[in-house]
Amino acid sequence: MAHKFRWGDARPSMVLRKTAVVVVVCALLLAAGCGEEGVGDDAVVTVYASAPLCAGAKQELARSDGRAGKIGVRVVCLGATEDGDKLDLATIGANARRATEDSTTVGYLEASGPATRFSVPILEEAGIAQILSNSGSTAMAKLLEAIRDAGSSGSLRESVLDDFQ
Repeated sequence: MAHKFRWGDARPSMVLRKTAVVVVVCALLLAAGCGEEGVGDDAVVTVYASAPLCAGAKQELARSDGRAGKIGVRVVCLGATEDGDKLDLATIGANARRATEDSTTVGYLEASGPATRFSVPILEEAGIAQILSNSGSTAMAKLLEAIRDAGSSGSLRESVLDDFQ
């Protein structure tokens, strides 16, 4: 009999999120000019942030001068996914798809809550890590650290993987 997941249960997909961050960051860094020498100085990656986390994510990024080591990072703020006390499913889907259509996307910051139930499948299908937090600053700090660590060694894949194990 299949296990029925309840809100708050650990989902198997959550275990894969750190791995997805590793894979996406490595792939994008490699595409943006990485080699044995490291990441190119002109590489820029994108982080998508849900409306409640956007201000905190931007503040954390500003504290890092818009960079994670040699890599430029930009934040794209997404539209609100709640209309009063109801979820706006069309906006949730559009936000997640927007991130999947951007080849520079390294992460999707989203507030913990019921909206994640609808964005997870879209982001997982595209291999984009979804970082759940109630603090945009905390989520961005974790992602910046992973990017910095990946850019600081010759072996990006191993470096980032070490950060998340």
